[in-house]
Order: sequence, then structure tokens, then C-alpha cells
Amino acid sequence: MPAISVASFFPTLTYSNLRLRSRTVGVTFANLRQETLSFGVQITEGTGKLPKVVLTSDHGSEAEVYLFGGCITSWKVVNGKDLLFVRPDAVFNGQKPISGGIPHCFPQFGPGPLQQHGFARNMDWSIVGSDNVEGNPLITLELRDGPYSRSMWDFSFRALYTVKLYSRRLSTELIITNTDNKSFSFSTALHTYFHASVTKASVKGLKGCNTLNKDPDPTNPVEGTEDRDVVNFPGFVDCIYLVAPSELQLDNGLGDLISIKNTNWTDCVLWNPYLQMENCYQDFVCVENAKIGKVQLEPEQSWVAEQHLSIG
Repeated sequence: MPAISVASFFPTLTYSNLRLRSRTVGVTFANLRQETLSFGVQITEGTGKLPKVVLTSDHGSEAEVYLFGGCITSWKVVNGKDLLFVRPDAVFNGQKPISGGIPHCFPQFGPGPLQQHGFARNMDWSIVGSDNVEGNPLITLELRDGPYSRSMWDFSFRALYTVKLYSRRLSTELIITNTDNKSFSFSTALHTYFHASVTKASVKGLKGCNTLNKDPDPTNPVEGTEDRDVVNFPGFVDCIYLVAPSELQLDNGLGDLISIKNTNWTDCVLWNPYLQMENCYQDFVCVENAKIGKVQLEPEQSWVAEQHLSIG
């Protein structure tokens, strides 16, 4: 199927560079005009008239993914509770990154020579595939280099991001491929915001990890080792855990125990801004799967990482 502009079935949208290429068997142009990509996969107009994909499983769980930034903004389990958090100051104008949910940090995590957390969270992603497997919907998004990214990072790349929704699990797979004729390196993370009661929330599984603690000085991290069985959020928290376990447990303090499993996300970041965001810090914590050390890719090489969020 040839590329189809989102604007062709959302006339009010102005993102002419967005394109839709569905590889789902049986999907026709007429289906697309009805906004359905696959069973349980629907594209619709989100906040700020930005296009978003809504995934709905046969079990009643639901997730929302904005094409701007490739950002998952909602994950509701069967009981209707949203386990992700979007900050009240988040803007949906296609200019600034969406503050909340699961934003991408690529090709730079944190501050550095590029803009904060890189550019992937501030670009339009495209839909390249959708499916429904036994009542569990999935969507695959793609990000490629363009004039905007090359203005700050002059490399050709392809990022594929697959989001799969189950009854009690949300899984993602990120594949970064070097499509250039020269090597490049990057760091990356999924900056996941979880709904939480910050005074009650805690994380298990980090004891023994080497740490880079940005409290009190974010520009001069202090090296250390985590000696707590349970890590909580007593105030400002901004700490990198190097070579973290592949599974952590988040108690969000709201009655939910969330398993955070991963493959090839070697590090973890805990963050809560405390009084820097006085209007909302009490309502969320960030537990971020990350790759802090540089990944080096030669031409045609790929790097793959998975994240699996689930509740019991």
C-alpha cells in the first residue's frame, strides 16, 4: 500500500510529513478513512488535534500512543485505572515534547551537545504496521532522520517502536538501525512516568547497584552503591543505577504492584522533581529503563531493547 497522509483522513491536521503505511492484511483505504487500522487499533484525533493511536484489547485494557514523539500517554488496565501519568503542564502543540507517559530519549539521554534528551520525543513518528494477535493489539511506529534531526546529529538512522497491549501487560520493543555509511553512537531511555503517591511509592530490586546520584548537584553526580532493599522517594530524587537487574518491582502507593522487566535496557533511572514541580510531584514517580553508556553501531547494525510492564 502506498504512503497515505494522515491529513487525508484528518483534514484539520497540519503534519504533512506524517505518513501511514499499514502492513496489516485486509486493511483497505476505506478502512483507514474510518480510522480503523486493525481490530482494536484505531487512529483518532487527540489533544491539540494531534493524531493518536488507541489500542483496545479484547480484555478491556487500553493504551494511547501519540504519533508526535512516539509517546505512550495512557495505559489503562481492565479496572479502568490509568497506570501512567501525564503532567498537568504538558502541552500538545506539536512543538514541545509531551511531558508524561513514556517519552523517548534518543539519541541522547539527559543534557549534552544536543537538546535535552535528544530529538526523538520532538518529532513525528509514522505508522508502518498494525495487527491483532488473539485479541491483543499492536502498533509499530517508525522514525527516520530528516532535516530537523540532521541539523543537530548528522546521521542516517531508522527507529522502529512496537507497542503491544495485553490484558495486564504493556510491552514495547525499540530497534535502532544505522542506515548511514559511517558509524555512530547514542544513548537512550524510556522516560516512564507512573501514577503514584510519592510518599508511599517504592522500588525493589536495586540493592547492590552502582549509582550516580544527582542529588544535590545534577551537574556533578556522586558515585556510590545502593544499600537499600527498598528505595523510596523522600524528596528530590535523580539517580542513575548502572547495570540494573532485568526486573524491578514498583509499588506505586496506590494499591498497584507493577513489574518492570526489560531486555537490553542495562540501566535504570529514578526521578522525582519534588518542589521543582510543586503542583504535581506528589502524584508520580519516574522509573526509567535506560542505556546510559554509548551504544556504537556500524553501518547496517541494529540495537534492540524490550520493556514489559505488568501488574499481578
